Amino acid sequence: MKRLTKSQMWIFAVGQLGWSILGGIINTWLVTFYLPTGGDVESGAIKYITPGLIIGGFLTVLGLITALSRVFDAVTDPLIATMSDRSKNKRGRRIPFMQYAAVPFAVTTILLFCTPVQATSWVNVLWVSIFIVLFYLFMTMYCTPYNALISEFGKTQEDRMFISTAISLTFFAGTLLAYLPFLFAGSLRAAGASFAWSYRAIFIVLAVVALVAMLLPTFLLKEKDFVDAEPSKSNMFKSLTSTFKNKEFKKFVGSDIMYWIGLTLFQTGLPFFVKVSMGLDEIWVTVLMGAMTALSACFYPFVTKLVMKFGKKRLVIAGFIGLAIAYTITALINVIPLPGIVYGILIVLVAAFPMSLLGIIPQSIVADVAEAEAVTTGENRQGMFFAARTFAMKFGQSIAMLAFTSLAILGVEQDLTSNDIVPSTTGLMIVAIVAIVFCSLGAVILSFYREKQIMTIIAKKEDENFFASNALDEKGE
Repeated sequence: MKRLTKSQMWIFAVGQLGWSILGGIINTWLVTFYLPTGGDVESGAIKYITPGLIIGGFLTVLGLITALSRVFDAVTDPLIATMSDRSKNKRGRRIPFMQYAAVPFAVTTILLFCTPVQATSWVNVLWVSIFIVLFYLFMTMYCTPYNALISEFGKTQEDRMFISTAISLTFFAGTLLAYLPFLFAGSLRAAGASFAWSYRAIFIVLAVVALVAMLLPTFLLKEKDFVDAEPSKSNMFKSLTSTFKNKEFKKFVGSDIMYWIGLTLFQTGLPFFVKVSMGLDEIWVTVLMGAMTALSACFYPFVTKLVMKFGKKRLVIAGFIGLAIAYTITALINVIPLPGIVYGILIVLVAAFPMSLLGIIPQSIVADVAEAEAVTTGENRQGMFFAARTFAMKFGQSIAMLAFTSLAILGVEQDLTSNDIVPSTTGLMIVAIVAIVFCSLGAVILSFYREKQIMTIIAKKEDENFFASNALDEKGE
């Protein structure tokens, strides 16, 4: 079978640009749009759903809706993975799913922000509940087959690392594009647009860009030219059970959940760390996030060379340790008297390199484990392995969101009827300490991953010169 050229790998990576834009819109704007603060209401925002921490005193209606949608994910992730793994479509097991999912994925993203009642109403609650479930369904239909192709298109370690690097770059690019409403929504309101449409208009433009990006690889790459794999014969439950019987995969997923909890605690808390802990203006949130992303991207060309020398496990553990150090600096804000901007710069400098390691390598590890399973058992279940990793990501993010809401407000009286979360410096310090704990746990769990065993199973002649002779010695186990 053919190997993808570098240009074809970039075409494949454009698909990730598309779905990361849509995911970024939801992750960044769903809460802002439906839980407007007092300042947003003064600017014309409408409270479409019941506001406030009214469920148990720590959860909003929107928070409950989002949490329940994860329960739906627990079923759809393995179901779509199994359907893709078992597919006998003449165009391949993955591309057709991606093609069918792209349009409804983009459309539901827009409709999620277009509630029918222009006031607080249970109809809006129902609308958001339905479309958030549909959003995650179509996201799974696109992303699970897409991620499975990382293993199938990456025929050598060099190819696999190049693809992982390319999709990591397009992921960051898509996430940054999702921040565009920060720059343009105010201008649209000044031109006469309502608060809601100042965001919806930008979401529509971004969704169109995302749709084109998601469809490009489905039309320009012919899966059957590069992949010749027998469809899996396992049903969903057998496939899922077999996947989690893989000891090395369980170790990886355990560490990966820790990573997503720690990362999401930081990403969710960044605006509060900047405004409350550092005492800086809101604009610094975008500046620091952009600087961290740009600096992280600068390290990308070196990651593959480091993998060749040190192996993947060591570098991911180093990434965990680096993030833990960045969170330690965050926890020391208001403990050691330094200007807020100094802390901001330190965090950017320390976190950028670990972010590059953790943004590229884990996807490649999943591909390695999935290929090793295929070699060992003869079952091509790459889709299920990546579906399990996707669910680990969503699970970790959900835990982090709930934990942040509960921890950040410690020490401050809250108005439970308001959407204005009032964090305390003490609560934010606790958030940073908890993130340190999860990153440390991630490093410890991954230390038990037997990389040498996996790499021996999937070793190919083309990979002989990829790893340096000392990359996977016995200490690497």
